[in-house]
Amino acid sequence: MRTTTISAPPSAPPADRTGRWLAGLTGWVLAHKRLVAVGWLVLTLLGFFGSAKVTDALNESFTMPDSASTIANDRIADRFASGGATPPLVAVVTLPPGTTASAPAVRADLRTLEQDLQRAVPGARIASFGSTSERAYVSDDGRTTFAIVHPPTAVVEDAGPSGNEISDATLASAERAVAGARVGGAEVRLTGAALLAREAEGEGGGPGFLNETLIAGVAALVVLAFVFASALALVPLMMAIVAIPVTLLAVWGLTALTEVNLVVVFLVSLIGLGIAIDYALLVVMRWREERERGESDEQAIVRAAGTAGRAVLFSGSTVAIGLLSALVLPVPFLRSMGYGGLLIPLVSVAVALTLLPVVLATVGPVADARRLRRTDRAERHWATWARLVIRHRVAAALGGTAVLVALCVVAQGMLLGTPEARSLGGTGGAKAALEQLDRSGIDAAPLAPIEVLTPAGRADETAARMATVDGVRAASAPGGAWHADGVAVVEVFPRSDTNSQAGRRTVDAVRDVAAAQPATTVGGGTAETMDFIDGVYGSFPLMLALISLVTFVLLARAFRSIVLPAKAIAMNLLSVFATWGVMTLVWQHGVGTEQLFGVDPSGSVLSWAPVIVFAFIYGLSMDYEVFILARMREEYDRTGSTDEAVVRGMAGTGRLVTSAALIVFLAFASMATAGDADLQVLATGLAAGVLIDALVVRSLLVPATVSWFGRWNWWMPERGRRLLRLPAVTPAAES
Repeated sequence: MRTTTISAPPSAPPADRTGRWLAGLTGWVLAHKRLVAVGWLVLTLLGFFGSAKVTDALNESFTMPDSASTIANDRIADRFASGGATPPLVAVVTLPPGTTASAPAVRADLRTLEQDLQRAVPGARIASFGSTSERAYVSDDGRTTFAIVHPPTAVVEDAGPSGNEISDATLASAERAVAGARVGGAEVRLTGAALLAREAEGEGGGPGFLNETLIAGVAALVVLAFVFASALALVPLMMAIVAIPVTLLAVWGLTALTEVNLVVVFLVSLIGLGIAIDYALLVVMRWREERERGESDEQAIVRAAGTAGRAVLFSGSTVAIGLLSALVLPVPFLRSMGYGGLLIPLVSVAVALTLLPVVLATVGPVADARRLRRTDRAERHWATWARLVIRHRVAAALGGTAVLVALCVVAQGMLLGTPEARSLGGTGGAKAALEQLDRSGIDAAPLAPIEVLTPAGRADETAARMATVDGVRAASAPGGAWHADGVAVVEVFPRSDTNSQAGRRTVDAVRDVAAAQPATTVGGGTAETMDFIDGVYGSFPLMLALISLVTFVLLARAFRSIVLPAKAIAMNLLSVFATWGVMTLVWQHGVGTEQLFGVDPSGSVLSWAPVIVFAFIYGLSMDYEVFILARMREEYDRTGSTDEAVVRGMAGTGRLVTSAALIVFLAFASMATAGDADLQVLATGLAAGVLIDALVVRSLLVPATVSWFGRWNWWMPERGRRLLRLPAVTPAAES
C-alpha cells in the first residue's frame, strides 16, 4: 500500500538573483536587529498618531466630475441650492374613498402641508398638486397624491459610496412636520431614499472600522492558533499590528499630495490585516520548516527569506499592481483607492522582510518551543488530496472550470446601479409610504426623479414634450422656486423606479429628447449613476490589459516560464468574474440576501463595487497563486518531476494558503457587520472571491492543470529568456 508521507529534502540555496538578494538583506537585518526594531517601533507609534488624524483629512466625494449629468446636477445645485444628485423626500397621502385630490379642501390642505414642510426645511424646493394643479402629483384614480421636497444643499452631506445623504437633523425636522398633518382627513407619511436607507440600517448602525478590525483580528488569532499550535501564532498578528498603523500613517501623508477617499480607511484596516498576516504566515511557516530540517535559527531565517520571502515580494508586487490599476479609471474616488490600496501590500512586504526576521531571531524559538500538537498530519492530508486530483486531473480541471464559467454566465446579466427603492427599508412609515405609491400606480419614481434643466421661457414646452416620452408617466414645470437666473427645473416622473432597468431606458429616452431642445440638459441621481457606469466600465478593458501585461512580465520572471503566468492570469480572471456572478445572485436576484443580511435584494449591484472587487480579488488570487506555484517551481527544480512538484508543493503550501484565505475571508466578513448596505455589497464580493479562489481555483484547478500540462508548464523560449534577462537554466528531466 502506497504511503502519503512527504519527506523533507535538504534545503538548497536560493536559485535566482532575487532570492540571493533577499537572503543578503536578511543577513544585514539580523546584523542590525536593534536598529531595525527601533525604527519600526518609532514608525508604529507615529502610525497610531496618524491613525487618529487620517479620517479628518480624507475626502467623502464619490462623483465623476466631468460627466454630463454631474455638470447638470452641479448647475442645478448652484442655481437652486437644492436638488441635482440628491434624492428628494416625498410626503405621501392616500385619501379616503370618495375623496379626490381635486377637492378644494384637499388642495388647501396640500398647500398647508407645503408651508409646514417649508418651515421645517428652510430653503427646500417643494411642489405638489396643491400649488401646481398638475396631475403629475396625483394617481390616476385621484386618491393618492404626494408633495416632493428637495432639501437645500446646506443640509446635504457626501457621506457614503452611494452619494449624497440628507442630515439626520433635517430628516427629523421633516418627520415632525408631517407627523400631525392631515390632508382630506388622511394621514401623511414621509418617505425617501435617505429614510428608507436609515430603516434598512437600523437606528444603531454597525460597529466602526476599529471594531471591525478587532473582530477580524480575534478571528485571525483563532485560525493562527490552530495552524501553529503554539505561541508562534501571535507573531503574524504582531506584524499586522505594525503594518496597519504604519500604512495609515502613509495614507495620511498621501492626503497632502492628493485626495484620498474615506473608504481607504476600511480597506487598509481589514485588507491590511489579512495581507500582513498572510505574508508573515508564509515566512514563519518556511522558517519553521527549515529549522525542522536541522538548520540553525538564523540560517533558517535566511533560507526562509530567500524562498518564502521571494514569494512574498512577488505576491506583494502583483497585489499592488491589482490595486494600482484603478488609476486608469476616470473617477477620483476610485483612483484614490488605488493610491491608498497600493500602500497596503508595500508596507506589509516591508514588515515581512525586515521586522519579521528580527522577531523570529529573538522570540521565535521560545514561542515555538511548546507545541500543543504536531502539524505534519495536515501536510500528509494535502499530499493525499494532490495525488487524488492528479489521478483525476482532467475531470477536476473540467469540473472546476465549469463551476467558474457557470458563475461567469450569471455575471453577464449583472445590472449595475443604485438599489431600487422597494429593496430598501423595513416596516416603518417610510416603507409604508412607498407601498402607497406603488399600489396607486405612481410607483417609486418620485423618490429618484429625472431633473431636466431648461431655459425658463421654455419650461412648459419642455414639460409637455417630456410627458410624451415612452416610459414617462408625467412631467411637471412648477413655478416660483423652480425658476432662477433664466433657467428652470422640469421634474420628470417615469412609470418605473428610475433605478430599475425600465427606468434607465426612460432616462435614455428623456436624454434623447433633451438633446434636441436648446440649452436643455438632464440631471438627477440615476443619470449620474449611468454616466458613472459608462465612464468606469468603458475604461475597464484598458485596466484589464494593463494589469494582465504587467502581471505576466512579473510572473514570467518569477517562474521562469511563459505558460504558468498565462494560465495564472486566465484562472484569476475567471475567478474574479465568477465572484461577480455571486454578487449578482445575492444582491440582484436575492439568493440568500435575507438570510445573510436580513434585507431584500436590491435588484442591482452597486455600480462601483465590482471594479473594486476586481482589483482586490485579482491581487489576492495572484497572491495565493504565487505562494503555491513558487513552491511547485522550487520542487520541480529539485526533482525534475511535475507530478511530484505538485504533490510536494500542495503539501507544503495547502494548509498555509487555506488558512491565509480563511483569515482574509473573516476580515471581509467582519466588514459586513458595519451595518452599511454599501459595505455589505463590497464585503459579499470580497469574501465570496476569496472562498471561490481557495476552494475551486487553488485546491482544484491549480494542481489539476499543472499536472495536466506536464513539462509545458516550465517552458520558456530562448528569446523570452533574453528579453526578461533570465539566466540560462538547464531543463530538468521530466520523470
